[in-house]
Amino acid sequence: MTEGDNKSANMLAQETAQLEEQLQGWGEVILAGDRVVRWEKPWFPGVLMGATTLLFLMIYYLDPSVLTGLSCTVMLLCLADYLVPTLAPRVFGSNKWTSEQQQRFHEICGNLVKTQRRVVGWGKRLCALKEEKPKMYFASVISGLLAVAWIGQQVHNLFLTYLIVNFLLLLPGLNQHGVITKYTAMAKREINKLLKQKEKKNE
Repeated sequence: MTEGDNKSANMLAQETAQLEEQLQGWGEVILAGDRVVRWEKPWFPGVLMGATTLLFLMIYYLDPSVLTGLSCTVMLLCLADYLVPTLAPRVFGSNKWTSEQQQRFHEICGNLVKTQRRVVGWGKRLCALKEEKPKMYFASVISGLLAVAWIGQQVHNLFLTYLIVNFLLLLPGLNQHGVITKYTAMAKREINKLLKQKEKKNE
């Protein structure tokens, strides 16, 4: 490894350790949620879909204003931040924390740090594109925003949010069970076939 790689690895380890310390009170809850989103039981996807469906049906029925919805969301987050570290050890039992659980918790925190770095990297690349190729940046951003605006106009915003939330919750399980890899490979094969057919026609 080069000096730059060592520095990056050290920074990653340091950020992961800091995140572990910050989320230590949420450890049991995070591990339980991790088991659910990775589909350790075959009925976990149904639980996820059912819970999100129930939540969005409640939101649809109550039809809260934006300010009310935002206030309730922040209130629930504040309550969770206060209650979870206090109640989690009593519910799950802090004496049951094993080395395997600690290792998995470390892996989850490492993945979160890597995801954060990817998002920051995308932002930096976008800023670099703005500086180096302003016309391409302008065209890409405007095109993307127009596409999003069109989709938002065609699909009800609550239903669209419901689809996005479900996709994000099911994504770790889809990835864990190789579903994404399978269909990505199928799509690549079909694209390659189409390209080869096009090349033959051109010949």
